[in-house]
Amino acid sequence: MPRAGSRAGVAVQARALAIGEPNTRAPTPAKVPSVTALFDREDEAQGLLDYLDASPTPYHAVEQAARRLRAGGFAALELTDPFPAGPGRHVVVADGALVAWVVPAAVPAHAPWRVVAAHTDSPTLRVKPRPDLVKAGWQMVGVEPYGGLLLNSWLDRDLGLAGRVVVRAGPGGHRVHLFHDRSPVLRVAQLAVHLDRQVNETGVVLDRQDHLVPLWGLGERPASVAAYLAGLVGLDPAEVLSWDAMAYDTQPAQRIGRERDLVSGARLDNLVSAYAAVRAVLAAADTLAGHRIMLVLFDHEEVGSLSGRGAHSDLLGSVARRVVRAAGGDIEDHLRAVAASVVASADMAHAVHPNYPQRSEPAHPVRVNAGPVLKVQSELRYASDAVGAAHLRRAAEQAGAALQTFVVRSDLPCGSTIGPITAARFGACTVDVGAPMLSMHSARELCGAQDIAPYAATLAAFLVPT
Repeated sequence: MPRAGSRAGVAVQARALAIGEPNTRAPTPAKVPSVTALFDREDEAQGLLDYLDASPTPYHAVEQAARRLRAGGFAALELTDPFPAGPGRHVVVADGALVAWVVPAAVPAHAPWRVVAAHTDSPTLRVKPRPDLVKAGWQMVGVEPYGGLLLNSWLDRDLGLAGRVVVRAGPGGHRVHLFHDRSPVLRVAQLAVHLDRQVNETGVVLDRQDHLVPLWGLGERPASVAAYLAGLVGLDPAEVLSWDAMAYDTQPAQRIGRERDLVSGARLDNLVSAYAAVRAVLAAADTLAGHRIMLVLFDHEEVGSLSGRGAHSDLLGSVARRVVRAAGGDIEDHLRAVAASVVASADMAHAVHPNYPQRSEPAHPVRVNAGPVLKVQSELRYASDAVGAAHLRRAAEQAGAALQTFVVRSDLPCGSTIGPITAARFGACTVDVGAPMLSMHSARELCGAQDIAPYAATLAAFLVPT
C-alpha cells in the first residue's frame, strides 16, 4: 500500500484534502515553519496506535506521555519539589493527570502562556471495592459504569483489567503499582435473542446494576479480585489496601477500511487529543521566543472534572503561579501573564454519521480525514469565541491544515469539554478544537488515520504562532 504521507510534512496533503470539501477553509499559501513540518501522516497514525494500546487507563496514558516527554528532554519533577528558576523544560505527573511546560531563555516573569489542555479518562466499567460475586454458578466481578458510556457497546467483548493497586509499604506507608493485564479475563454476556424475541424491534435495554456484570469463571464460590490483582503485581493479597481497576477492550487499535485510512480503537476520545498534544509540545519546545508553553492532561472530564486532578482543580493555575514565582515574579506578573495567554482545549469532535445525517447541523458538516475542527456553541458548552477562533484559524493556516467547524443542531443538546471550565478557572482566552470521529463513547470508536498529523501540526502551530 502506498504511503499516504511523506517526510515533507503535512501541508501538501492537508491542502489536497481541502479541495472540494464542504465546511473547510483552504490554508493561505505561506512558507510552513519547521515546527509543523515534523509531522508525517503515516508515522503519526502508527504512533497513535502504539499510544492507545499502551494506555488502557488514565494512569497509563500519563505514564506513556511522560515517557515520551522525558525522551524529548523534559526533566521529571514532583509537585512536592521546589520548581527550578531559569529556562528549561519540565514535567510533573499527578495520578491520572500531567503538566509539562517549557520556559525559554530571556523571557520576563510576566511572559504569556500558550497552553494545550486535554483529558486522559474515557467512559469505562470500573471495579467496585467489594466486587467478588457468584450468580447461577458463574463467578462475576462487580463493576460500576464510569462516564457517559454506550452501554450496549460493552456487550460480548473480551475485556482485560488495568489500573493501579495500592499496597502496604513500611510503617503507615503505601506504594502504588500500575498493572496492565493483557489477558481477556472478563466478558459481559448478552442475553440470547431466543430469550428476548423483541430485542431487534425494541432495542437493547440494560439495567446498569444487573445487566453489566462481567463474568470471569465458573464456580459456586466467588473468586477474589484482590488476590488476582496481587498476583499481577507479584505481592501477597494481604498487602493490597485498595485499587483503581477498570475493564478495557483487549482488541488492539488498528488501521481499517479499504485504503486503511481509518483508525478503529478504544479511548480515541480523548487519547487522540492527548497524543497529538504531546507531539505538538515536543515539536514546539525548541522554537519558542517571548512566551512560555504548557501541556495539561486533566483526569475526570467524563464525570464532570470536579476533582483534585480535573479541570475544576487548581492544577493548571498553581503550576503557572509556581513557574512565575520561580522566575522571580509575583502575583502581578502571574496575572499579567494570564491576561495575555491563550488556551486550546483539545477534545474530539463529532463527524457527520452517514446513517444519521439528520443529527448534524446541515450548514456545518464535519468529515473524517478532512482536517481539525473548531468547536463553537453559543451557550458556551464550548469555550470558543471570535478571538479564540481567530487564534486557531491562524494556527491551522500556519500548519497548512484545512479547518472545519462544528456547531450542534439548535434542536439538540450539546456536550461539553474542559474548555469552559479551564477558561473560568484560569482566566485566559480559550478555544475548543478537536479531531473528527464516529461512535464517540463506544467501547470501540473510529477516527481518520490521516487526521492525526494535521491535528498535531495545528496544535504545534498554536503553541508557536508566527
